[in-house]
Amino acid sequence: MTNRPLSFTILTTLSLLLLAACGQKQDDTANPARATTDEAPAEVARPAEALPADEPGEQVPLEVVEESDAEVEPEDQPIVLARAESPAEAREWRFVEGEHYDRIMPAQPTFGGADKIEVAEFFWYGCPHCYDIEPYIKRWLEEKPADVRFVHVPTAWNRLVALHARLFYAAEVLARNGELEDPEAFRQAVFAEYHERNNRLTSEDSIRRLFERFGVGADSFDKAWKSFEVEQNLRKAADLADRYEVSSVPQIVVNGKYRTGAQNAGGYPALMELIDELVERERLR
Repeated sequence: MTNRPLSFTILTTLSLLLLAACGQKQDDTANPARATTDEAPAEVARPAEALPADEPGEQVPLEVVEESDAEVEPEDQPIVLARAESPAEAREWRFVEGEHYDRIMPAQPTFGGADKIEVAEFFWYGCPHCYDIEPYIKRWLEEKPADVRFVHVPTAWNRLVALHARLFYAAEVLARNGELEDPEAFRQAVFAEYHERNNRLTSEDSIRRLFERFGVGADSFDKAWKSFEVEQNLRKAADLADRYEVSSVPQIVVNGKYRTGAQNAGGYPALMELIDELVERERLR
């Protein structure tokens, strides 16, 4: 065994230790934070956004300012304009919305045009209350203002009611063509057949025979009964009944906005007064 100086042995040992330390650091740098698997995970949570480090110093708490306490520059303040009352709002009315009548929201189209204020009565010939209200409607029509249009609108909730609705519109076509001379007398005759003579008019043949009593020939009746105009009016009446949410008869709808009846108003005379008031509301709006 060769005897080497002690200084040589110490230098050699230190060199080996330094080489080992550098090798370990290089391995760690080349392989930082090893993953446990080579495959990507099924879901990766989105990391939170990095927040800037706080500056050293005292932390100042945030002050929550209520919106009403916040300062508003004068130019940012809204300008509130006073709204003048409409003539209808300024009036004192006898009847109350929600008690005597309901407002239809939003307002719906009318059967006729927008040139007049429309009062529509939804009815069925077989309804005893529709029969009872006829004299009141007739007297009201005698003094109806010129800017008001009144229309009867038949309902069509089942087969019989729909049959009578077709009867109504066929009579309108025949009257306009001059083939039904007295439409008002015919209307009252239909009510009388149902309520006084127990003739329910349950078939097309029974209805044809009633028209023949008023001078309408079978060919004219058949042509009107199946006419495009009758079909169109039936569809229009059914659509309005849905829009107005008519669930019983007789029901009165004023200008597609207000729905009421005798039960709401407190009887037939009060209903006629309510109709006048709702017409006046529309006139002043």
